[in-house]
Amino acid sequence: MPAFDVHDHRHALKQLRDTGDTGLWANRDGIPCPACGAPFARVFTTREEATRIPANDGSRFCLVRDDDAVHLFRH
Repeated sequence: MPAFDVHDHRHALKQLRDTGDTGLWANRDGIPCPACGAPFARVFTTREEATRIPANDGSRFCLVRDDDAVHLFRH
């Protein structure tokens, strides 16, 4: 299963928002998406059971679930 740990990529991500249970980061260095391999623009991460996804501009996105959270990668 593909895994993604924000802390492993912290040097290449710019934190835009973090509530403790949800976070939004911009990809500054072209990190590849663990689901499709293409670089992503932003990643939204949530540990909440249910959450509202931020507004989308129609861009393609991928989802990756690991043991700790769900990650939405916007391309």
